[in-house]
Order: sequence, then C-alpha cells, then structure tokens
Amino acid sequence: MTTKQLKWLAYAATLFVFLATFGGGVVTKTESGLGCGSQFPLCNGKFVPAHTLASIIEYSHRGVSGLAGILALAAFVAFMIWRRNRLDLRIYAFLALLFVIIQAAMGALAVVFTQSAPIMALHLGFALISFASSVMLSLGIREQDKQEGMVPAEPPRKVAKGLRNLSIFTAIYTYLVVYTGAYVTHTDSAGACYGFPLCNGKLVPPLAGGEGIQFMHRAAAFLLFVVIAVLAHFAYRNKSGNREVRGLGLASIILIVLQIFAGIAVTYTVNDYNWYLFTSISHILIIEVLFGLLCYMAVRTSLLSRNSK
Repeated sequence: MTTKQLKWLAYAATLFVFLATFGGGVVTKTESGLGCGSQFPLCNGKFVPAHTLASIIEYSHRGVSGLAGILALAAFVAFMIWRRNRLDLRIYAFLALLFVIIQAAMGALAVVFTQSAPIMALHLGFALISFASSVMLSLGIREQDKQEGMVPAEPPRKVAKGLRNLSIFTAIYTYLVVYTGAYVTHTDSAGACYGFPLCNGKLVPPLAGGEGIQFMHRAAAFLLFVVIAVLAHFAYRNKSGNREVRGLGLASIILIVLQIFAGIAVTYTVNDYNWYLFTSISHILIIEVLFGLLCYMAVRTSLLSRNSK
C-alpha cells in the first residue's frame, strides 16, 4: 500500500471518527439516546427503525460510529503491515482503534443499562482521544507523503523544552475541562447558573448541586483560557521563529475564545430549545477541534524539542 493510499485511508478514518464524536454530542443534546429504546443493535426491535426524529438521530449515530470503527480497524491493519518502520504512526492507529471500540461499547451499554453521570461523562472523553489519535495519524502520514514527494518545506526549527512541557500540560488539562463539561451535561446542570460571569447573581454560588457543578466547570474553563493564552504567547514568541508552532499557538487562542463565547451563549439560550441546541452543539464542535489541535501541538513540540535546551 503506497503512502498516498495510507494518507487517504487515515483521512477517511479521521473524518468518520470526528463525525461519530460530533454525533454523540448531538444525541446527548437532543436527548435521543433512548430513541431506539433499550435495545442494541436493533432499534425498537427492528433493523430499520420507525421514522421518528429521536430514532433517526440515534440510529444514524450508530451507523456512523460503525463506519468509524471499520475505518479505524482498516487503518490499524494497514499501518501495522505497511509502516513497520514508523512506531509513532502505529501507536496512533492503535489508540484510535482502541478508543473507538471503548466509546462504542460504552454507548451500547448506556442504551441497555443505565449508567451514572461520571461514567457517561467519560464517553465524550474517550471519543476525543480517538479523534486526536486519528488527527495525529493523518498529519504524520501527510508529512511523510510530502517528504517522499519532495515538496519544499521549511527546515524544522527546534523549540525549547519548556514550550514542549507547557503544550503537553495544556492538552492534558483541556481533557480534564472537557470532562467537567460533559459532567455538567449528564447531571442536567446546564441551566443551573443563569447569567455570566455571575451565577444567578452571585460571584461564588453554593457549591452543592447543579450550581456548584456549573460553577466548577466555569472556573476550570477560565483557567484553561489563561493556560492557552500563556501557551499561545510563548508559541508565537518562540526564539526559533518556527512558523508551524506560531500558527498552532494562534489557532489555539482563537478557538478557546470562540469556545468561551459559545459557552456564554449556552447559558443565555438554555431556555430556548432551538437556540440551545445550536449553541451547545457548537460548543462541542469547537472543543473537539481545539483538543485535536492541542494534542498535535504537544506531539510536534515534543519532536522539535529533542536535543534542545
């Protein structure tokens, strides 16, 4: 299998893993998780479900997730066979497949058995790890394809280990913040705090119940903005002048600002179903892209920091 063929296979897997992750958010926000009843893989006892909105959303998500799993498996097998010399790409392919399987299994179990909010919140987190792994697989094989095609590229410029460490920390912390956001959703705490930046007119609300859960997510998200702002600053001012790292830093700060505005919009639209659906899904979409970007940045700075001070 040629490098170009592997690249397009990785692209296809990444696209469907992205759609599966995004679709999971749509299922949650539209409360379509039980659109097929408590049955899996059948939908209300049928292979082709009745044409209700909830069943269509849930069954479509199952179909996309199934295709994501098939493509992730195909990519894993292909990279294991035709890229034996690229341990990094094989690891990415393995992680993408592993977490696609885990999140699919969790989704199936959530349909058949009732799951607690902390467990359900992990569902999105595992899906994001699968997506991030797919992104790194795609970008890794894309870089190899460019090198083999002798496409002129800027010589790699090393970055400081401090920037590498900050990139890794930011990616990990982002994952934790995503978990708190998923926990807000699965505990039905999205509408517990009305208004922004105050929560129901209070700077620090009672930390029990929905108000406390929502407030803790807001605090974690604010700290994430600070961390990404610091990361973007050092990425843009990196002494080597690495344009790729600068671009990643700039993109990260733009995305976190958009994410904050989407989060604020969620607060003010929670009582209007149509607008809430739009803002909350946008919130999921942006963080999915941001997490993938930060994971890639962590990997790239790790590679570029080798043998640097």
